[in-house]
Amino acid sequence: MSRNEPMPTAVQTWLRRALWEQVPRDHRQEPRELRRRQLVVVGFVVLGGVALGLSLRLEPGSSWFYPATILLASIWTVGAFVSGPLHLGRIAFRDRHARPIVTPLLLGFGLAAVFVAGALLVRSISWLSFLEDQVVKVVDYADQGSLPILVVITAINGIAEELFFRGAAYAAITRGPVLWTTLLYFVATLATGNVMLAFAAVLLGAVVGLERRASGGILGPILTHCAWSLTMLVALPLVFF
Repeated sequence: MSRNEPMPTAVQTWLRRALWEQVPRDHRQEPRELRRRQLVVVGFVVLGGVALGLSLRLEPGSSWFYPATILLASIWTVGAFVSGPLHLGRIAFRDRHARPIVTPLLLGFGLAAVFVAGALLVRSISWLSFLEDQVVKVVDYADQGSLPILVVITAINGIAEELFFRGAAYAAITRGPVLWTTLLYFVATLATGNVMLAFAAVLLGAVVGLERRASGGILGPILTHCAWSLTMLVALPLVFF
């Protein structure tokens, strides 16, 4: 660092360690193992996309909603573990490398705050009413379902999606995995037919993808995803109802 270059702030250092600096790791895959993982990922992303689309086309309050979402989580989880080894990962913390716990939770809550601010903006601008309708369709499930059960299902699905997309799929892609797993997550979410869910998938996917790149594992992405999704589950009904 040159003398004229300003010292990074504590927040900048924190973000760089969480999202950019890659810790040393040795997660090698033999060509045969990589090819097998790639085939598994392709098959399960198609299967999961179909299940996701069907689950969110059910009417809010439908007795089939809970089994459908559990089925989807099962698809992502089985696909992740069948594909090959998964790793928890570490990030730089002071003078050592540690499992990411507090940092990804804070990132998830911060990302949720951005989404809530965006939801308030959508609600206040009349010409964005078509986007409000898309959000309300998702919120209806939280408004008409049992909140404790929805909390459990939301957490399970967040874990399952990260096991698959930042675990199996990320490890299956040799070039630009952050970009391609984000795109893959977007395409799978687009199967719901909900524009706002697909948009959220891009932003969330990019953040957890960078976490996966930096830490070399799935723990950070899982915690960020769960913190974000559980906050949104509670916050969005307060904004729109």
